[in-house]
Amino acid sequence: MIDDNLSEVDEVKDYLAQVQTLLAKHRLVGEMVRRQEMPRHELIEGMVQKQHISELKQLFARLPLVTVALILSALSEEERLVAWKEVEEEHQDDILELLSDEIREALVEDGHRPSKRVMVNAFDLHNGRLRQVVVQRPSDFANIKPIWVDLVAPTPRVREWVGKQFGIELPDPANLTDLEASARFYIEDDDELHLHSDFLLDMAGESRNVAVAFILKNDILFSVRSEELPVFRLQRHRARTHSGYVADAKDVLLDLYAADAEYSADALEDIYASLEAVTKHVLSTHPTDEEAGLILADIAKQEDINGRIRRNVLDTRRAVSFLMRGKFLSPAQQEDARQIMRDIESLDGHTSFLFGKINFLMDAVVGFININQNQRVSKLTKLSIVFMPINIVAGIGGMSEFSMMTSGVPWPIAYGALTIGMGIVGWLTYLALCQGERREARSKLAAANARAQNRA
Repeated sequence: MIDDNLSEVDEVKDYLAQVQTLLAKHRLVGEMVRRQEMPRHELIEGMVQKQHISELKQLFARLPLVTVALILSALSEEERLVAWKEVEEEHQDDILELLSDEIREALVEDGHRPSKRVMVNAFDLHNGRLRQVVVQRPSDFANIKPIWVDLVAPTPRVREWVGKQFGIELPDPANLTDLEASARFYIEDDDELHLHSDFLLDMAGESRNVAVAFILKNDILFSVRSEELPVFRLQRHRARTHSGYVADAKDVLLDLYAADAEYSADALEDIYASLEAVTKHVLSTHPTDEEAGLILADIAKQEDINGRIRRNVLDTRRAVSFLMRGKFLSPAQQEDARQIMRDIESLDGHTSFLFGKINFLMDAVVGFININQNQRVSKLTKLSIVFMPINIVAGIGGMSEFSMMTSGVPWPIAYGALTIGMGIVGWLTYLALCQGERREARSKLAAANARAQNRA
């Protein structure tokens, strides 16, 4: 038995070494290709790296799920995020159950791989926990009593048979952009509660708000959206692993809004970290125009994400406020809703602070660009001052009077002396400018020392 266990451990170590080798090759090839200057750079980089990614995906596909979970746990955070993208999507939920809470939430919240395939998931309560059932046909609903039916990128046909199963009309997720409050939060005559809310999707390449439609009918929550969201995946896993986390459909709805506020707070922390790095670079160095351009692009990206977060929390506040005013919630749920509102109020203060910080950094970077431009203009001005007397002397040398004045002098000597004179005049002008700058610098330094002494 001990020998078998040792053999299994060695086998996992071998697979871990293979995964780390493939990831190292993937990273090394990417860096080498990016350093080379060649046409169609991105296409070549993708073709070269695809080989290692394909091998990694094939390796994960043939390994047991427990082995894959152990490998992911042993990888570094950066390697884990890259490897996680190559795990087959139908196995991801089972693997997440085997990981620690910290790793699970990091992978779920990462959002680097949103799902785009059509799927319907139903959730019922089993021993105080949510139990997930993948629904592929109407008969799959026969043996469950769901409190939550979640549809991701459903086709019209899927929306139709799910709607007929429960007697509701499910909206098209592509038509959830009406900004009027009356169209986003309302109650139908048969007591169907409709809410259309935005949820944040913060990925490495882009960030956007994804519209989600909620329908609450007969104590069942229906959610319809166009793609998978980290908030939903995180909430599903929490409810599946924590007993008593939710008790009914309204609990699920409130917890989704609470998780969205938490996800927005995490995104704000990332913005804080990015802006801190920019602040250190801006205030500790004098950036060139090229560096300033890159910094402005980064600041603009953070401003865009901050604006999306602000819009997202505003929409969440409206939804939770609608639920509270409509008295749809129990006393305990009302308290949960008030806590969500308090969290949103704190996020509002953070987004306002970040807007001010972003404006300050933009003004500082633009100021450095103006300083660089002023320095270039100053150099050109000095150059023109140096050449101004030279031009005057040169103009005199080109006049007929100069030829008359030097009629008895051979022209090589006359014009040679003129050239030397031009050089002397230019040099004297340059020395005078340098002396003036030194005198001005000394006067500024003396004034600064006097102000420091007065403050002391």
